Order: sequence, then structure tokens, then C-alpha cells
Amino acid sequence: MIFTELIGQLPKIADALGQLRTQAQNYPNLIKELQKWGLDPTQPPENPDAIYAWSIVKYYQEFQGMQLMIDLLGEDEIKKTFVEKYNANDLAKFLKLAKDFIIRRGLWREFGEKKLDLRAEIQKFSSVYTQVTKWTKSPLQVLSDPDSTKISEYSPYPKEFQALIQNKIESFRGREFVFKQIQQFIDRNSNGYFTIVGDAGMGKSTIAAKFIWDHKFPCYFNIRSEGRNKPELFLESIRQQLINRYWLQNAKDDNLQTLLQKVSDNLLDDERLVIVVDALDEVEQEDRDKNLLNLPTTLPNKVYFLLTRRPYIADNKRLYTQGVPEEELDLRNPEYGDLSRQDIENYIWFFIQENPKFKDSLRKWIEERQIAAFTFVEQVAEKSENNFMYLYHLLPGIAQGEYNDLSLEKFPKGLKEYYQTHWRRMGMDTEPKEKMVIILFILVEISTPIPCEMMAKITNQDEYEVEKVLDQWVEYLKDQKVDKKTCYSIYHTSFLDFLKGKRDLKKTRKLFDEVNQKIAEYFIREMA
Repeated sequence: MIFTELIGQLPKIADALGQLRTQAQNYPNLIKELQKWGLDPTQPPENPDAIYAWSIVKYYQEFQGMQLMIDLLGEDEIKKTFVEKYNANDLAKFLKLAKDFIIRRGLWREFGEKKLDLRAEIQKFSSVYTQVTKWTKSPLQVLSDPDSTKISEYSPYPKEFQALIQNKIESFRGREFVFKQIQQFIDRNSNGYFTIVGDAGMGKSTIAAKFIWDHKFPCYFNIRSEGRNKPELFLESIRQQLINRYWLQNAKDDNLQTLLQKVSDNLLDDERLVIVVDALDEVEQEDRDKNLLNLPTTLPNKVYFLLTRRPYIADNKRLYTQGVPEEELDLRNPEYGDLSRQDIENYIWFFIQENPKFKDSLRKWIEERQIAAFTFVEQVAEKSENNFMYLYHLLPGIAQGEYNDLSLEKFPKGLKEYYQTHWRRMGMDTEPKEKMVIILFILVEISTPIPCEMMAKITNQDEYEVEKVLDQWVEYLKDQKVDKKTCYSIYHTSFLDFLKGKRDLKKTRKLFDEVNQKIAEYFIREMA
């Protein structure tokens, strides 16, 4: 089969398959036409050419914007090499041979201009090819089955962090000065550690998420409230990501240093590996003589780590290296103040002008008080103290009517004051709200996701009453399925820290003691 001719007929073939999907019996001539191309919709593909042809068709249907890649796949040399290396489980070798072919044809610059990630596209096509090889029904039967027509979406992000990354970048704005410095560090050094330092709410995790989203690099988010912050979990996740992304062989038991060396040895000349690790300050690790997460003291060429963490004292840095370049960007540094302020203002403008959920209500709030939009942006930015978490809570709160009784001048100043103001406005310091306080304190003390049923048993309350409390604090909580049960935890570390700070207050210290007593009694009952 001449696959370049197949490529030229792909639009026609896709249209024909669309007709056959619903009315095959009315189009016998179409079936005959497809059979000329080795695309027999009535029989499962058996020979290598048929499998490859169907794979091109399915790849075209799913990723039509990748015409350069589709044209490449139509080349006979590429087809022959792909099948050979796929069967040998050596796609890493195919990647290098494919790049060599592209360079010989003078197309490498065009791939770069289109920002086409050759490694990612080969991964997508190989997943399509794998599905086609598993077809036991005729393609027409597959096409007619709505559960079989769509290829499983290729995702370069680990499933455990995919929702988090998407949520973080939803309203992302700015931070170009950060990304510029990261890129400059990579360009200047053959390997290294780049660390972003900043207070809670300054956008460290969001910067990490945006960098991952744009570059599709391996990542790990340390999340204390979910117990996802230990070296063994980090290694397990990163190992699997590296194996999947770089087609590593015999690596399921490798340590991090070995994994990084294997990747380095197989990177293309212009490729770099950057592993993004968020919230080092949330790591729990008993061995204090080693790097946090057992990060390597040396790094292979073309391997980098992008780290984020809160401010730390020297004894808690725990990043010991041997000749590895290191650089830090501290978001608190006054030299970044104006740039951060500009990003903060752009973020507020986005909420007013573009955010589909809140823009109308925010505009109404501003207009009813006869405030100029520019003044609103300027004063809220000043109140925020360049803290994105402050805006994350405040702007939706304004839109939802929580601040109808406050003037702009009386808005809380900074994240900590925001939490305290919200706590007070919810009446949490009054006796009738003690049950609500106790439930929040339970989430603090247990520190891992727990079901509503467990909270109800600890507090000796009806589950419905506990659910009502959780509903009132939904923006601060995260729910997730654990063993088919909906479990809850504190979503943002900054709010968790605020609640922990309540221990220092006389009025709430007693409640903390009561919570710990109730938790202890619960576990005693459960073990009896």
C-alpha cells in the first residue's frame, strides 16, 4: 500500500466512515471503495498494513490539527520503522529515527514553528495503534459502538493531579517574569535546581501548574491534607511518569538517580527534562540527613528540577548538592513587587470583564456603589497585598453578595485578615457555632480525608447536620472518593494554617482539647 496516497484521501475516507456508521447497508459501493485502500470495514484488521492504515484514519479523526504528523506517518519509511520498533518495544529508538527522517527532509524547523511535540505525538499515535491491534470486531462494528469510537484521550499529566492542574490554570494571568527566569536558568546551565519561594497564596502552585500545562513535564504536588507528601509516594509517581513518557525499559524498581540517567541518555539533542515538584514545605520525612524527597545531590545533563516552597530557615532547606547549579526566585522580593501588582490587577480585571460566572455580579456591585472600575481594581489590589489566594476567596464572595454590607474601604487587608474577617462574619466565635468549629477542627487534627459518617460519629451528631456544616464551608474543603465514600479535607494549606493558629487563642483552645478527646474516644470505640 502507498500510504502517502492514503493521506491524501483521509477527508474523503472520514466522510465515508461517517455515513457507514449509521447506514452501512445503503452504501455497498463505499465499502468497496474503502477496501481498495485496505480499509475493510466489514472485517477485523489482520495484516500489518491494514492495522497501520486504520490507525492513521483513527489518528486523523482524533487529531486533525496535526497535519505535519499525519503526513509523516504516511511515509513508507516511517511506517516500516514504526511497526518494527513498536513490535520490538523500542519507541525511544523510533523517536530518534523519526527525527532524523524529518531533518533529512528539511522539515524540522516547520515542526518547531508549529510547536509540535514529536515525542507526544508518537505517544498518541502508538496508543491509537495499540487500540486498533486489539480490535476483535470489524471496524464498522467498532464505529457503530459509541463506547468504542473515541480513542482514550492522551494525557501527559498524571491522573492524580490532572484536575488540580486544570483548576489552577483556569483563571491564570501573568507571571511572565517568573517563566522568563526559569527559561534563562535552563538555557545557562546543563542541569540544575530552580526554586520558587513565596508566602501562602502568592501563586506558587499555580505557577507550577501553568508551567506543567504548557510544557507537559512530569510533576508531583505535595498535599499534606491528603497524605500525599512522602518520599516513597513521590518516587512511585515520578517513576511511572518517566517510564510512560520516555519508554524506559526494566525500570520499575529503579531509584530516582538511575531513572534520571536513563532519561538523560535517551533525550533528543534539543530536549530537556524538567521535573516540577510543588510545596516542598509540606513534605513529611523522618530522615533529616537526606534531601527532602531524597532528591539527588547530582543531576545528569539536560535534567532539571523546578521546586516551589514557602520561606524557610537555612536548617530546613535540605537540598544538599555537589556542583549542581542552584537558583532561587523569591516572590516576596521588592524587585518583583510592581510586576506582581500588575499581575494581581490583571487577575481582577479578568474577573470583572471575562469570568463567565462572576463578571455580571461584580459589575453590578461596583455600579450600585458608583465606584469606577479602575478604582475598584486599584483598591482591591492594594488590599490583597499581592496575594492571589485573597482574591480567589474575596472576588467570588463579593459576586455572591457576602460583602453587600461592607464598603470597599472596610474590606479585610491581606489573606490572614480575610480569614479572620470571614470567621467572625460567620459567627464562629459565638457559642451556637461551636459544633461547626468542632467539625472544622476535626479536619485539622485528623489531617487526612475522612467521610461525613466518621465526623458524625466523633461529634455524636446526625450525618445530615454535619453535611449542612460542610456545605457552609464548601469553598475551603476538598471532597474526593476514598473506597467509594466521599471524604473531606481542608483544601488550601493557608486556611489549614489559619485554623491551626486558633489553638493559641484561649477561647478555642478548649475546643481543640475537646476535639482531640472526641477523636480518641471514637477510635477506642472502633477498636473495641
